[in-house]
Amino acid sequence: MRINDAHKGEAVSAVIYDESAAKQATNVSINSDLLRQARALKINVSRAAEERLAELIRAEHERVLREEIKASLEVYNAHLAEHGLFSDGLRLF
Repeated sequence: MRINDAHKGEAVSAVIYDESAAKQATNVSINSDLLRQARALKINVSRAAEERLAELIRAEHERVLREEIKASLEVYNAHLAEHGLFSDGLRLF
């Protein structure tokens, strides 16, 4: 899976799982019409499922990280509200 580097405008690799790990067979129930259309369009269903699952996992990791960052920022902002910045009395602007 690749994402774009917003600062450079180029694609960078963002691997969130071991792409060389062995494949494991599993049973998945898929809407029969979707499966029929995917086969007609020669879509690799296994690969499509892996790619979408990776997207969902990445999104969940990002959501959890945002929550952790938000909690840290709230603690930091509360500290600043109570104690101010260390340089409050030193700034000339």
